[in-house]
Formats: sequence, structure tokens, C-alpha cells
Amino acid sequence: MKKCLVFADTTRERVRVALEQALPLIRQHVDVERYDLAVADDHECGPADFAIVFGGDGSILRVARILGCRQVPVVGVNIGKFGFLAEINPEQLHRAIDKLASGDFEVVPRMMLRCRATREGQVLRESLALNDAVISRSARSRMISIGLLIDDEQVTDYNGDGIIISTPVGSTAHSLAAGGSILEPSLRAFAITPICPHTLSNRPLVIPAEHTIQLVVERAEVAVGLTMDGQVYSDLQMGDRVLIRRAEQDFHLIQTGTRSYYETLRSKLGWGGHPNYGIR
Repeated sequence: MKKCLVFADTTRERVRVALEQALPLIRQHVDVERYDLAVADDHECGPADFAIVFGGDGSILRVARILGCRQVPVVGVNIGKFGFLAEINPEQLHRAIDKLASGDFEVVPRMMLRCRATREGQVLRESLALNDAVISRSARSRMISIGLLIDDEQVTDYNGDGIIISTPVGSTAHSLAAGGSILEPSLRAFAITPICPHTLSNRPLVIPAEHTIQLVVERAEVAVGLTMDGQVYSDLQMGDRVLIRRAEQDFHLIQTGTRSYYETLRSKLGWGGHPNYGIR
């Protein structure tokens, strides 16, 4: 019998109820090893054939980091709000579990990034991220200056509220809200998106993932922080450096055929075709 890792944040009532209702069904098909996302995310996960995540996209982002270098195929049961990554809803699980247990599904690789923040040569934080790494200012309305280097070549200085380095998966998250491009998720590329740049010529930039990105905090009169996937945070100071490169491992997303990527864009972003002009 196949082995399945099941992840859920049991502090959320809707997630806990959905999990308890689904566990008897899942255990009919596979051996289950449960992990509670309500506790620290430094689990040592054993080998498994696949994983099921109960929650929203944020839970899947967290699981991607938990799995680390031991990535297994992951499917999300959406009990969140948006559900870009969580493909199925609880009502569809009874049909999907047969496919999951028999291996009748497609696994698509999704690029991750590895981010390392250093201060005077000492590592402050290192983490995987599936969506993005963001350097941004505090709530006070003062600009910060972030230097951008690609493969050790100086590119520009971004003066504004910060900068987002996004994977294709993360291009529909914070980067999109800041005016960045949507990248088809199978691409191997980084989207570099400034947040409210002071100079209008500083536009979003897309580069191949083979390049290495370095960000330097050049000027900061307010508190500055580095956030990965909106969940892992570190304070930064002037002179700190953040190195970003493509991670050695990919995230493995299970697709059960419930929907296509472009169907997801249409439904989640409200793309409706022709505008409704009304009749006068």
C-alpha cells in the first residue's frame, strides 16, 4: 500500500473538520502519516509516495519548505480563499483519492528559489521559497534603496518601497499586485518587480533562472525586512546582502485534471472576456 503524508493546520476549525471527515476515506486507500502545521515547520518527514495538504495556498508554500530536499508530489485540498495551487475541494477528494492511490496523476515540476541573507559575510538566514523573496520597508513612508546585481554585474539601484524576486508560481501573488508580469508556471525564470519605484523607468524585468541575483541594501532610513513566501521574515540593515538563485530541487505539484492553468487564471482573476456595457 502506498504511503501518504497528510498536512493540516489544526488550529483552523474548517481545516480540522475537513481533515477529520476525510481521514477515514484516505486510510482506506493508503497508509497515512500526519503532520500538524500548527507546530514548528522543521519536521523530519519520512519517505512517502505523495502528500495531501488541507488548507490554502499558504499551507502548500509552507509544506514546500518543510519537505526541503526530500520533495514528494503534493496535491492541495482547498479550504482557503484563493486556491491557485490547491487544485481540488473537499467534495472532489473521494474521486481524486482513487487516482492518487493508483498513481493515475500527472506530476509537474515547479521551480523554487533559494535565498541567503548575509551581513559582513555571516549568514543571517537561508531558506527555500516557492513563491518569492521580498525586501521591503517598514510602515513608515520613507524610500529605501536596493542595489541589483545579476551574475555580479551591477544592473541598477531601485529607490522606492522595495523589490520582489518571484518564481513563475509566485508571479500571480505579490509580484502581480505590484504590477509584475504573469509567467507561465513551467518556465524557468525569475521575475524582478520593483515596489512603487520612484523612477518610472524602473520596470519589471524577467531573466532566465540560470542567473544569480544579488540584492544590496544601499540606503535605509527606516526598518527594512526580507520576507520569503510571506511567511519567513528577517530584519535587514544597510549593507546587508541577499543572494537568490534557483533551488537545486523543484516542487512537485500533482495535477488530477480537475482544471487547467488558464482555467485557473480565468476563474481566480475574474477574466470574463467582453465587458458588459449594458443597454441604454
